[in-house]
Amino acid sequence: MEPKDGGTSFEFTTEVLLCFSRTLNFGSHQCSMVLGGMFRNAAAIYLHLVGSLQRKKAGASLTRYLHQTLTMRKQLQARRLDGIDKNPWVVFTKLASECDAVNLGQGFPDFPPPDFAVEAFQHAVSGDFMLNQYTRAFGYPPLIKILASFFGKLLGQEIDPLENVLVTVGAYGALFTAFQALVDEGDEVIIIEPSFDCYEPMTLMAGGHPVFVSLKLTPTKDQELDASSDWQLDPTELASKFTSRTKALVLNTPNNPLGKVFSKAELEVVASLCQQHDVLCISDEVYQWLVYDGCQHISIASLPGMWERTLTIGSAGKTFSVTGWKVGWVLGPDRLMKHLRTVHQNSIFHCPTQSQAAVAQSFQREQLHFGQPSSYFLQFPQAMQRKRDHMIQSLLSVGLRPVISQGSYFLITDISDFKSRMPDLPGAADEPYDSRFVKWMIKNKGLVAIPVSIFYSQSHQKHFDHYIRFCFVKDESTLQAMDKKLQEWKDELGA
Repeated sequence: MEPKDGGTSFEFTTEVLLCFSRTLNFGSHQCSMVLGGMFRNAAAIYLHLVGSLQRKKAGASLTRYLHQTLTMRKQLQARRLDGIDKNPWVVFTKLASECDAVNLGQGFPDFPPPDFAVEAFQHAVSGDFMLNQYTRAFGYPPLIKILASFFGKLLGQEIDPLENVLVTVGAYGALFTAFQALVDEGDEVIIIEPSFDCYEPMTLMAGGHPVFVSLKLTPTKDQELDASSDWQLDPTELASKFTSRTKALVLNTPNNPLGKVFSKAELEVVASLCQQHDVLCISDEVYQWLVYDGCQHISIASLPGMWERTLTIGSAGKTFSVTGWKVGWVLGPDRLMKHLRTVHQNSIFHCPTQSQAAVAQSFQREQLHFGQPSSYFLQFPQAMQRKRDHMIQSLLSVGLRPVISQGSYFLITDISDFKSRMPDLPGAADEPYDSRFVKWMIKNKGLVAIPVSIFYSQSHQKHFDHYIRFCFVKDESTLQAMDKKLQEWKDELGA
């Protein structure tokens, strides 16, 4: 084993170290015989060092010392964690709490879930005592049954609850299970940007290689606000990203952070390329019920030829405003789902029974009202659209230019004017402008948003560092607190 440059540092195997430690009892001659000629130089240098250590550490166990040293020299974390340890959500959430700011950054409702969902959970907790115990590993039977029935009609498929449905720990768990089950070393995964920030690290942890393609903004007429529908895929650019190594494409509609709802024509382009190149589609559709202005959500699995190559992921948290219940699901053909079940049974194995029971009862209630004025899936997006419109008008008052969201919890806002007027905000030299702006806004204006650059790959961040994301799915009191902060900001601008 050769010394590193300078000849003063060595990396020893466990066997070599143990042999060296035995020289205290058996002598250097025996050690040299064991090591052989190729290790004699290392042994000689080691024995010289041992003498120094013995003089400095009289009475100490050199074997124990060497063991401790070896342990400390080992890399603790797995290589698959390299480069994915930093999480921007931790930074901005911490800063928000320290500054007592109005939190419009994180994507969760701060108002109660619908009464029927709360009552369903209360019944699950206080009713059948067996709901305190394990249920079927791949999903509580009444839940997988109602999911199969409900979504089977929407997707135009006969969905088998046992083979085509998997209940997971939130949609996040569904995504992780899908990547671990289907992405292998060297596989390429196409990710459409802006994208939810877990897709890239999940691809990397599975050994895959993320390949990015960005939605492009088509400018609107002067004085008109952009809409999320103005951000479009370039079919030629998308096609260029497919190679013989492409295993999957990740689709998110409605999109987080943009709020874009992909049109049928756009989905048909994606579907055609997936079929042409024999590529899987992981379709994250957690915001499917939150669409506005008459937009229609279309599941790509409902298009001809796509059910057999698509995993459709949903979330009870986003569906019923119960993000803390952590109930998600995956729908897909058994040829894919059987591999997800393998990952699931060797990791999570089982999701909480009571929350699954509450979600099942909530879907059963909705199935009775679906398509009628009393449908929660009709009433909820109408209420959220009013909150979206409220936020848009409020943000315009201080010179921010919102992009009108077609769906989801979010809208993004163009801060280009501020970037021109205030280009030198504090921050690291390589920190994107939108990140520095959000920190400035939290500290000085008491408002929390999320920089949109975190939803882009590193090489693309500099092109999209003039947008920030707000969550408008908030209680009226939170929006009123926002209005107060914005009015103070407006007063300062007019002073």
